[in-house]
Amino acid sequence: MTVFGVRARVLAAGVLIASLSASAPPLAAAPAPDQERAKELQQLIDCKKIADPTQRLACYDQAASVLDQAEAKGDIVVVNREQARKVRRQAFGFTLPSMSLFSRGEKPEEIATAEGKIASARKLLNGHWEVKLEDGATWVQIDASEIPLDPKPGQAVKIRKASLGSYMMTVGNQREVKVHRVE
Repeated sequence: MTVFGVRARVLAAGVLIASLSASAPPLAAAPAPDQERAKELQQLIDCKKIADPTQRLACYDQAASVLDQAEAKGDIVVVNREQARKVRRQAFGFTLPSMSLFSRGEKPEEIATAEGKIASARKLLNGHWEVKLEDGATWVQIDASEIPLDPKPGQAVKIRKASLGSYMMTVGNQREVKVHRVE
């Protein structure tokens, strides 16, 4: 995993998806009031307004070509529902306003817990632990609780949402500590 890790992927996905107007709903679905469709997609949808079948087909061919080229260059990113769910799960612990792009056309699942395995752990100068998971997420302890047995690579961890936007992490079967996601 690179230094940039999951945070960079999630932020990059948010930026790239900003140009995305529809991930999985049918083309006839109207965009949410706070989201605007990409012009390339809107051009394709506008073709259905043309009455003459020959002109409509020519419009569709042209718009499909423009949309295909934009997607190939990365100007537009198209994701399906499963890909959007995966991004939401990877972003567990982050609050990003652009994440609403990943829930168009469906009620997003409430993710209350995440589980993983420790890739590395180190004790910081302030006595708190920094735990990197195998999926690239990095969590830092923010309370004064002690973890009796040092976290080790390969150990299972469970992170759950707690009150007031906080998160609690359990390493193995030890007591919970309050954590904050940093990467």
